[in-house]
Amino acid sequence: MGHIRSACLRGLRATVAELGGDAERLARSAEVPVEALDRDDLLITERGAATILELAAHTLDCPDLGLRIAARQDITMLGSLAVAIQHSPTLGDALECTTRYLFVHSRSLTLTVAPDPAGDRGVSALLYGPATAAGPVQGTDSGLAFLHRTILYLAGGPYGLRSVDLPYRPAAPAGVHEAFFGAPVRVRRDVPAAVLRMPRNLMDHPIGTVNENMRQLALAFLAEQAPTVAADLAPRVRAAVQESLGTRPVEVGAVAALLAVHPRTLQRRLEAEGTTFGAVVDDVRRHTARRLLTTTDLPVGQVAHLVGFAEQSALSRAARRWWDSSPREVRRGG
Repeated sequence: MGHIRSACLRGLRATVAELGGDAERLARSAEVPVEALDRDDLLITERGAATILELAAHTLDCPDLGLRIAARQDITMLGSLAVAIQHSPTLGDALECTTRYLFVHSRSLTLTVAPDPAGDRGVSALLYGPATAAGPVQGTDSGLAFLHRTILYLAGGPYGLRSVDLPYRPAAPAGVHEAFFGAPVRVRRDVPAAVLRMPRNLMDHPIGTVNENMRQLALAFLAEQAPTVAADLAPRVRAAVQESLGTRPVEVGAVAALLAVHPRTLQRRLEAEGTTFGAVVDDVRRHTARRLLTTTDLPVGQVAHLVGFAEQSALSRAARRWWDSSPREVRRGG
Protein backbone atom coordinates (compact mmCIF):
# COMPACT_ATOMS: atom_id res chain seq x y z
CA MET A 1 0.00 0.00 0.00
CA GLY A 2 1.25 3.50 -0.86
CA HIS A 3 3.99 2.37 -3.23
CA ILE A 4 4.48 2.19 -6.97
CA ARG A 5 7.05 0.38 -9.10
CA SER A 6 9.93 2.62 -10.10
CA ALA A 7 9.12 1.76 -13.71
CA CYS A 8 6.82 4.79 -13.59
CA LEU A 9 9.97 6.95 -13.69
CA ARG A 10 11.39 5.28 -16.77
CA GLY A 11 12.55 8.04 -19.09
CA LEU A 12 12.74 10.70 -16.37
CA ARG A 13 16.55 10.79 -16.22
CA ALA A 14 16.86 11.21 -20.00
CA THR A 15 14.11 13.83 -20.14
CA VAL A 16 15.63 15.87 -17.31
CA ALA A 17 19.09 15.65 -18.90
CA GLU A 18 17.66 16.81 -22.21
CA LEU A 19 16.26 19.86 -20.42
CA GLY A 20 19.59 20.60 -18.71
CA GLY A 21 18.59 19.44 -15.23
CA ASP A 22 20.01 17.11 -12.59
CA ALA A 23 17.72 14.10 -12.09
CA GLU A 24 19.65 12.78 -9.10
CA ARG A 25 19.34 16.08 -7.25
CA LEU A 26 15.60 16.11 -7.95
CA ALA A 27 15.34 12.54 -6.67
CA ARG A 28 17.02 13.45 -3.39
CA SER A 29 14.76 16.48 -2.92
CA ALA A 30 11.70 14.28 -3.48
CA GLU A 31 13.07 11.54 -1.18
CA VAL A 32 13.18 9.08 -4.06
CA PRO A 33 16.12 6.60 -4.15
CA VAL A 34 18.52 7.64 -6.91
CA GLU A 35 18.70 4.05 -8.17
CA ALA A 36 14.97 4.25 -8.95
CA LEU A 37 15.87 6.44 -11.93
CA ASP A 38 17.50 3.47 -13.65
CA ARG A 39 15.50 0.45 -12.47
CA ASP A 40 11.94 -0.75 -13.00
CA ASP A 41 11.58 -3.11 -10.08
CA LEU A 42 12.05 -0.93 -6.98
CA LEU A 43 9.08 0.05 -4.86
CA ILE A 44 9.02 3.79 -4.24
CA THR A 45 6.41 5.87 -2.47
CA GLU A 46 3.59 7.19 -4.62
CA ARG A 47 4.08 10.54 -3.00
CA GLY A 48 7.76 10.54 -3.96
CA ALA A 49 6.88 9.67 -7.55
CA ALA A 50 4.31 12.49 -7.74
CA THR A 51 6.62 14.98 -6.05
CA ILE A 52 9.62 14.39 -8.29
CA LEU A 53 7.49 14.95 -11.39
CA GLU A 54 5.98 18.18 -10.07
CA LEU A 55 9.37 19.36 -8.85
CA ALA A 56 11.04 18.60 -12.19
CA ALA A 57 8.29 20.34 -14.15
CA HIS A 58 8.59 23.44 -11.98
CA THR A 59 12.38 23.55 -11.72
CA LEU A 60 12.92 23.02 -15.46
CA ASP A 61 9.96 25.15 -16.54
CA CYS A 62 8.56 22.19 -18.49
CA PRO A 63 4.75 22.10 -18.09
CA ASP A 64 4.40 19.10 -20.43
CA LEU A 65 6.94 17.00 -18.53
CA GLY A 66 4.47 14.14 -17.92
CA LEU A 67 3.78 13.83 -21.64
CA ARG A 68 7.48 13.87 -22.48
CA ILE A 69 8.21 11.07 -20.04
CA ALA A 70 5.32 8.94 -21.34
CA ALA A 71 6.69 9.32 -24.87
CA ARG A 72 9.82 7.46 -23.70
CA GLN A 73 7.90 4.59 -22.11
CA ASP A 74 6.35 1.43 -23.51
CA ILE A 75 4.20 -1.46 -22.35
CA THR A 76 7.19 -3.47 -21.06
CA MET A 77 7.35 -1.23 -17.99
CA LEU A 78 4.33 -3.16 -16.67
CA GLY A 79 6.38 -6.36 -16.32
CA SER A 80 4.32 -9.54 -16.01
CA LEU A 81 1.12 -7.56 -16.51
CA ALA A 82 2.41 -6.57 -19.96
CA VAL A 83 2.69 -10.25 -20.92
CA ALA A 84 -0.94 -10.90 -19.95
CA ILE A 85 -2.09 -7.78 -21.80
CA GLN A 86 -0.20 -8.54 -25.01
CA HIS A 87 -1.61 -12.08 -25.17
CA SER A 88 -5.22 -11.09 -24.50
CA PRO A 89 -7.63 -12.01 -27.34
CA THR A 90 -9.20 -8.53 -27.66
CA LEU A 91 -8.52 -5.01 -26.51
CA GLY A 92 -11.49 -5.32 -24.17
CA ASP A 93 -9.91 -8.39 -22.59
CA ALA A 94 -6.63 -6.51 -22.23
CA LEU A 95 -8.32 -3.61 -20.45
CA GLU A 96 -10.25 -5.97 -18.17
CA CYS A 97 -6.98 -7.68 -17.25
CA THR A 98 -5.37 -4.32 -16.57
CA THR A 99 -8.28 -3.25 -14.39
CA ARG A 100 -8.02 -6.43 -12.33
CA TYR A 101 -4.24 -6.56 -11.87
CA LEU A 102 -3.05 -2.96 -11.97
CA PHE A 103 -2.38 -3.30 -8.23
CA VAL A 104 0.83 -5.13 -9.18
CA HIS A 105 2.13 -1.79 -10.45
CA SER A 106 0.43 0.29 -7.74
CA ARG A 107 -2.46 -0.43 -5.39
CA SER A 108 -3.83 3.10 -5.67
CA LEU A 109 -3.99 3.38 -9.46
CA THR A 110 -7.37 2.54 -10.95
CA LEU A 111 -8.63 1.92 -14.45
CA THR A 112 -12.36 1.50 -15.05
CA VAL A 113 -14.36 0.93 -18.23
CA ALA A 114 -17.62 2.87 -17.92
CA PRO A 115 -20.45 4.33 -20.01
CA ASP A 116 -19.66 7.62 -21.71
CA PRO A 117 -20.07 10.53 -19.24
CA ALA A 118 -21.48 12.55 -22.15
CA GLY A 119 -24.17 9.91 -22.76
CA ASP A 120 -23.06 8.78 -26.24
CA ARG A 121 -24.06 5.10 -26.51
CA GLY A 122 -21.43 4.47 -29.15
CA VAL A 123 -18.65 5.58 -26.82
CA SER A 124 -16.95 3.86 -23.88
CA ALA A 125 -15.00 5.77 -21.27
CA LEU A 126 -11.74 4.71 -19.65
CA LEU A 127 -11.53 6.35 -16.24
CA TYR A 128 -7.99 6.67 -14.91
CA GLY A 129 -7.24 7.67 -11.34
CA PRO A 130 -6.44 8.99 -8.92
CA ALA A 131 -7.08 12.37 -10.53
CA THR A 132 -8.92 15.31 -9.00
CA ALA A 133 -9.42 19.00 -9.72
CA ALA A 134 -6.09 19.57 -7.93
CA GLY A 135 -4.13 16.86 -9.74
CA PRO A 136 -1.64 15.28 -9.36
CA VAL A 137 -1.11 17.06 -12.69
CA GLN A 138 2.18 15.68 -14.01
CA GLY A 139 1.63 12.21 -12.60
CA THR A 140 -1.82 11.93 -14.16
CA ASP A 141 -0.59 13.41 -17.45
CA SER A 142 2.15 10.78 -17.55
CA GLY A 143 -0.11 7.86 -16.63
CA LEU A 144 -2.91 8.83 -19.00
CA ALA A 145 -0.45 9.47 -21.83
CA PHE A 146 1.13 6.06 -21.23
CA LEU A 147 -2.33 4.45 -21.34
CA HIS A 148 -3.06 6.22 -24.64
CA ARG A 149 0.22 5.04 -26.16
CA THR A 150 -0.43 1.48 -24.97
CA ILE A 151 -3.84 1.45 -26.67
CA LEU A 152 -2.26 2.81 -29.84
CA TYR A 153 0.20 -0.07 -29.72
CA LEU A 154 -2.44 -2.72 -29.08
CA ALA A 155 -4.81 -1.32 -31.71
CA GLY A 156 -2.05 -1.04 -34.29
CA GLY A 157 -2.52 2.70 -34.77
CA PRO A 158 -5.07 5.49 -34.21
CA TYR A 159 -8.13 4.06 -32.47
CA GLY A 160 -10.72 6.80 -32.88
CA LEU A 161 -10.16 8.64 -29.60
CA ARG A 162 -13.05 11.10 -29.30
CA SER A 163 -11.73 13.32 -26.52
CA VAL A 164 -9.65 13.46 -23.36
CA ASP A 165 -11.55 14.83 -20.36
CA LEU A 166 -9.52 16.06 -17.39
CA PRO A 167 -10.78 17.14 -13.96
CA TYR A 168 -7.92 19.67 -13.75
CA ARG A 169 -6.48 22.32 -16.05
CA PRO A 170 -3.25 21.04 -17.62
CA ALA A 171 -0.09 22.98 -16.86
CA ALA A 172 0.84 23.05 -20.56
CA PRO A 173 -1.21 24.85 -23.24
CA ALA A 174 -4.18 22.82 -24.48
CA GLY A 175 -2.65 22.59 -27.96
CA VAL A 176 0.31 20.64 -26.60
CA HIS A 177 -1.96 17.98 -25.12
CA GLU A 178 -4.19 17.87 -28.20
CA ALA A 179 -1.17 17.34 -30.44
CA PHE A 180 -0.01 14.46 -28.21
CA PHE A 181 -3.39 12.71 -28.01
CA GLY A 182 -4.63 13.63 -31.48
CA ALA A 183 -8.03 14.55 -30.03
CA PRO A 184 -9.75 17.44 -28.21
CA VAL A 185 -8.68 17.86 -24.59
CA ARG A 186 -11.37 19.28 -22.33
CA VAL A 187 -11.37 20.44 -18.72
CA ARG A 188 -14.48 19.06 -16.99
CA ARG A 189 -14.85 19.47 -13.25
CA ASP A 190 -17.79 17.02 -13.25
CA VAL A 191 -15.79 13.93 -14.26
CA PRO A 192 -14.66 11.61 -11.41
CA ALA A 193 -11.26 10.85 -12.98
CA ALA A 194 -9.21 11.49 -16.09
CA VAL A 195 -11.13 10.07 -19.06
CA LEU A 196 -10.28 8.69 -22.48
CA ARG A 197 -13.46 8.54 -24.62
CA MET A 198 -13.19 5.92 -27.36
CA PRO A 199 -15.47 3.98 -29.73
CA ARG A 200 -17.38 1.30 -27.89
CA ASN A 201 -16.73 -1.30 -30.60
CA LEU A 202 -12.98 -0.91 -30.04
CA MET A 203 -13.39 -3.38 -27.17
CA ASP A 204 -13.85 -6.16 -29.76
CA HIS A 205 -10.67 -5.29 -31.65
CA PRO A 206 -8.41 -8.41 -31.81
CA ILE A 207 -4.83 -8.17 -30.57
CA GLY A 208 -2.39 -9.85 -32.96
CA THR A 209 -1.22 -13.38 -32.26
CA VAL A 210 -2.22 -14.77 -28.85
CA ASN A 211 -0.15 -17.36 -27.01
CA GLU A 212 -2.71 -18.76 -24.59
CA ASN A 213 -0.09 -20.65 -22.56
CA MET A 214 1.91 -17.45 -22.01
CA ARG A 215 -1.27 -15.62 -21.07
CA GLN A 216 -2.34 -18.25 -18.52
CA LEU A 217 1.14 -18.34 -16.95
CA ALA A 218 1.14 -14.56 -16.61
CA LEU A 219 -2.38 -14.53 -15.14
CA ALA A 220 -1.45 -17.25 -12.63
CA PHE A 221 1.58 -15.24 -11.52
CA LEU A 222 -0.47 -12.04 -11.20
CA ALA A 223 -3.14 -13.83 -9.14
CA GLU A 224 -0.48 -14.80 -6.61
CA GLN A 225 0.59 -11.19 -6.06
CA ALA A 226 -2.27 -10.13 -3.81
CA PRO A 227 -0.98 -7.39 -1.49
CA THR A 228 -0.14 -8.37 2.07
CA VAL A 229 -1.37 -6.40 5.07
CA ALA A 230 0.96 -5.29 7.82
CA ALA A 231 0.00 -5.95 11.43
CA ASP A 232 0.67 -2.59 13.09
CA LEU A 233 -1.95 0.04 12.31
CA ALA A 234 -0.38 3.38 13.30
CA PRO A 235 2.61 3.15 10.91
CA ARG A 236 0.28 2.03 8.14
CA VAL A 237 -2.03 4.98 8.74
CA ARG A 238 0.93 7.35 8.67
CA ALA A 239 2.14 5.84 5.40
CA ALA A 240 -1.35 6.05 3.89
CA VAL A 241 -1.66 9.70 4.91
CA GLN A 242 1.81 10.45 3.53
CA GLU A 243 0.93 8.95 0.17
CA SER A 244 -2.50 10.61 0.08
CA LEU A 245 -1.28 14.18 0.52
CA GLY A 246 -1.88 16.09 -2.68
CA THR A 247 -3.26 13.07 -4.53
CA ARG A 248 -6.55 12.16 -2.84
CA PRO A 249 -8.67 13.35 0.11
CA VAL A 250 -6.98 12.94 3.49
CA GLU A 251 -10.11 11.79 5.26
CA VAL A 252 -10.53 9.02 7.78
CA GLY A 253 -12.99 7.18 5.54
CA ALA A 254 -10.69 7.27 2.51
CA VAL A 255 -7.66 6.12 4.50
CA ALA A 256 -9.67 3.39 6.21
CA ALA A 257 -10.78 2.14 2.80
CA LEU A 258 -7.16 2.00 1.64
CA LEU A 259 -6.31 -0.09 4.70
CA ALA A 260 -9.44 -2.24 4.41
CA VAL A 261 -10.69 -1.44 7.92
CA HIS A 262 -13.85 0.27 9.15
CA PRO A 263 -13.33 3.98 9.99
CA ARG A 264 -14.50 3.45 13.60
CA THR A 265 -12.11 0.51 13.97
CA LEU A 266 -9.25 2.65 12.66
CA GLN A 267 -10.03 5.43 15.13
CA ARG A 268 -10.38 3.04 18.10
CA ARG A 269 -7.10 1.30 17.36
CA LEU A 270 -5.24 4.57 16.94
CA GLU A 271 -6.58 5.77 20.29
CA ALA A 272 -5.42 2.49 21.84
CA GLU A 273 -1.95 3.24 20.47
CA GLY A 274 -1.96 6.71 22.05
CA THR A 275 -2.75 8.90 19.05
CA THR A 276 -5.61 10.04 16.79
CA PHE A 277 -6.18 10.23 13.06
CA GLY A 278 -6.09 14.03 13.20
CA ALA A 279 -2.77 14.02 15.05
CA VAL A 280 -1.21 11.68 12.48
CA VAL A 281 -2.40 13.87 9.60
CA ASP A 282 -1.12 17.03 11.28
CA ASP A 283 2.30 15.51 12.01
CA VAL A 284 2.74 14.22 8.46
CA ARG A 285 1.73 17.58 7.01
CA ARG A 286 4.15 19.42 9.29
CA HIS A 287 7.10 17.17 8.41
CA THR A 288 6.36 17.28 4.68
CA ALA A 289 5.78 21.03 4.58
CA ARG A 290 9.12 21.77 6.29
CA ARG A 291 10.99 19.48 3.90
CA LEU A 292 9.42 21.07 0.81
CA LEU A 293 9.90 24.60 2.10
CA THR A 294 13.55 24.12 3.03
CA THR A 295 14.81 21.83 0.25
CA THR A 296 12.90 23.08 -2.82
CA ASP A 297 11.89 26.40 -4.36
CA LEU A 298 8.35 25.30 -5.19
CA PRO A 299 5.84 28.16 -4.83
CA VAL A 300 4.20 28.25 -1.42
CA GLY A 301 0.81 27.66 -3.02
CA GLN A 302 2.06 24.44 -4.61
CA VAL A 303 3.59 23.33 -1.31
CA ALA A 304 0.18 23.89 0.27
CA HIS A 305 -1.39 21.58 -2.30
CA LEU A 306 1.28 18.92 -1.90
CA VAL A 307 0.63 18.73 1.84
CA GLY A 308 -3.12 18.45 1.30
CA PHE A 309 -4.38 22.00 1.86
CA ALA A 310 -6.93 23.45 -0.56
CA GLU A 311 -5.71 27.02 -0.03
CA GLN A 312 -2.34 28.65 0.63
CA SER A 313 -3.92 30.48 3.57
CA ALA A 314 -4.53 27.14 5.30
CA LEU A 315 -0.80 26.37 5.14
CA SER A 316 -0.03 29.84 6.50
CA ARG A 317 -2.31 29.28 9.49
CA ALA A 318 -0.81 25.84 10.12
CA ALA A 319 2.74 27.24 9.89
CA ARG A 320 1.92 29.79 12.59
CA ARG A 321 0.62 27.00 14.79
CA TRP A 322 3.54 24.62 14.09
CA TRP A 323 6.50 27.01 14.13
CA ASP A 324 5.11 30.45 15.02
CA SER A 325 6.39 31.57 11.61
CA SER A 326 5.05 32.06 8.10
CA PRO A 327 5.97 29.58 5.33
CA ARG A 328 8.28 32.17 3.75
CA GLU A 329 10.03 32.77 7.07
CA VAL A 330 10.57 29.02 7.45
CA ARG A 331 12.02 28.92 3.92
CA ARG A 332 14.39 31.81 4.59
CA GLY A 333 15.50 30.33 7.89
CA GLY A 334 16.10 26.82 6.43
